[in-house]
Amino acid sequence: MTDITLSRVTDWADLGKRWRALEERSDCSFFQSWTWTGCLAEERFPDPMLLEATCDGRVVVMALFNRRRARRGQQTLWLGESGRRDFDAVYIEWNGLLAETGTPPGLLADCLRAARLAPVNGWRPWVGRRLVLSGVDEPTMQAAHAADGNLWVRRQSTAPYVDLAALRQMQQTYLAALSSNTRYQLRRSQRAYAAAGALELRRAASLDEAVAFLDALAVLHQAIWTRRGRTGAFADPWIGKFHRTLVQRGLERGEIALLRLTAGQRVVGYLYNFEFRGSVVNYQSGFDYEGAQRHQKPGLTSHHQAIIDAASGGFARYDFLAGDDRYKRSLGTAEAKLGWLELGGGWPSRLLARWAR
Repeated sequence: MTDITLSRVTDWADLGKRWRALEERSDCSFFQSWTWTGCLAEERFPDPMLLEATCDGRVVVMALFNRRRARRGQQTLWLGESGRRDFDAVYIEWNGLLAETGTPPGLLADCLRAARLAPVNGWRPWVGRRLVLSGVDEPTMQAAHAADGNLWVRRQSTAPYVDLAALRQMQQTYLAALSSNTRYQLRRSQRAYAAAGALELRRAASLDEAVAFLDALAVLHQAIWTRRGRTGAFADPWIGKFHRTLVQRGLERGEIALLRLTAGQRVVGYLYNFEFRGSVVNYQSGFDYEGAQRHQKPGLTSHHQAIIDAASGGFARYDFLAGDDRYKRSLGTAEAKLGWLELGGGWPSRLLARWAR
């Protein structure tokens, strides 16, 4: 017998233990792990709601939402997000319901229906709740389609990645899988950097060094984005606080890597990666474009060296996350799809969202 409940979170320590237990029995992404989900959770989720499905007394599905109450109209539940732009600027991807491996797709759809309609403390909403599902994986997208709740697909995005496992199985080198133009760009850039000294990819060996790499990455990242007239990912001090906390949580578990690529004494760039269950996920980067000389491509070269490092470390994939950026298409060998969806919002929410954009 399966029972699905929706309740307010009151004990974060207990939730963390139970979440980790289910995490071990799931095929979740880093963004669904407690390392990410529990990071500053008490700040990020002012009105936290836990969806939980149990089968014969065993927890098989969990999902953490934040509830936003409209003055008029329906409530909104944000999956893995707060619904506040400043907090959600950490930008979740590979989001979804945390489910035990082998959970039937129909149960995931039932969970989304329950999130919309289940009573909380004996009170049932007079109109179904609206669900905001950002950056969700394909199983969650399929469950949303099956949940029969006036689904709105706000957008879908490709997520390019390097399928290292497939290359290994085919006994093919990474460079051989790329276009001739990309191979030429990478080799020419590597030769150009060799004039300054040998390329060396260093992994931060301590928390202090990791935070130093993160701070240096943020400086380079902000420099390029402010020159483009944009705010950049690290403009808000809260974002820096979140990531320093996340690095501390993930580094000790071997789930986060801060990398620095140098050519001799010169810094080429920094990469901020998540390493989780056979996948390397490139979350953020900072490259020295201002100091790059002719033919030197700091971004392509840094990713190339990190991909070689991931392959030698036995990882199955190197993930660039969502986006159709040229470098992702050039360096990737495969792609997945992620979706940004709303379930149960109806036409008024669509109209307001379009007006807001």
